Amino acid sequence: MNERRGGLVNGGVIAHNGLGDWILQRITAVILVLYTVIFVAIIPFVDLQGFDSWKSLFGPVWMKLFTIAASVSLIYHAWVGIREIWMDYIKPVGVKIGLQVFSIIWLLGCGIWIVTILLRI
Repeated sequence: MNERRGGLVNGGVIAHNGLGDWILQRITAVILVLYTVIFVAIIPFVDLQGFDSWKSLFGPVWMKLFTIAASVSLIYHAWVGIREIWMDYIKPVGVKIGLQVFSIIWLLGCGIWIVTILLRI
């Protein structure tokens, strides 16, 4: 019987909610599909031959915010997937928690990097 204590569940996994994760993964998937459709629809109308043209593509505030939302969605989507892999296939508790912590730090670093790049444009 798993008992939650301080954010962890006995068995060495970072706690989660199955239904909540399932719903949030579907929401993030919809955001990613919308972003992809809009991005693909915009590309034929933009000449992307250099840095300035890419800068102009991501210059409008709505595009920056939509890109940040899509990035956060992608990072959360990746976290749920990688966490499931660690929980299902890694048995030693210490290794499992270490991989989960590494994954969180890596994904947060990627998210900060994306936001930093977008805010500099």
